[in-house]
Amino acid sequence: MKQSRFKSLLSYITEMHIETISSDYNEALHVLLKNGQYQLCTANAIYSYGDKYGNFSGTFDQIDLDRTVIQNVLLLGFGLGSIPYMLEKKFGKLYSYTGIEIDEAIIYLASKYVLDELKADIQLIQANADNFIMQASSRYDMICIDIFVDDRIPDVFLDIDFLYDAQDNLAPNGFIIFNHLAYNKSDKKAADDYYTNVFEKVFPNGASLKIKGNCMMISDKSILRK
Repeated sequence: MKQSRFKSLLSYITEMHIETISSDYNEALHVLLKNGQYQLCTANAIYSYGDKYGNFSGTFDQIDLDRTVIQNVLLLGFGLGSIPYMLEKKFGKLYSYTGIEIDEAIIYLASKYVLDELKADIQLIQANADNFIMQASSRYDMICIDIFVDDRIPDVFLDIDFLYDAQDNLAPNGFIIFNHLAYNKSDKKAADDYYTNVFEKVFPNGASLKIKGNCMMISDKSILRK
């Protein structure tokens, strides 16, 4: 849903509140219009922000997308669809997406505000990402893990078994991007400990990028620009 040109221009001066709803998983989901793009946030976290969702945008800047073969993408945690939005609008890439989102309210907001602006083929599924990844039969060239409840990653998604299940769903030469907070000192330590003690055990050829207060973990560093 595009806002009026007046609201869009005004949002560069001051952020505009568009809608707030609650759900079984989030006490309050706020949709804002900021710098001409929709932002989805909770009290303590930003779930989506168009192509200004800097953690993933900065990560894709460092991936050689022209050299990397990507057709099918799995998104675990969908938000307002920042990843397909930025890949299409900023990077000029049109992929096929399967989005897994447990919160029906977020699916509603994504459908209402963003999906009609995209040309990409997007299948949205309401499901627990852990259950989906264990049962999925398809294989994906890229899996993006961006799963938070407010500013916390549920413990099940930090378990090494979840990473092995995600690895099983990769196509040949496929890769994973895992978003972990690294905003303050304790977040950074938790992210570094997780990367060393869990992620690197599953993906020894991986890489860890600190971007916009996040630690972006890549399963295969060979996809990064030289």
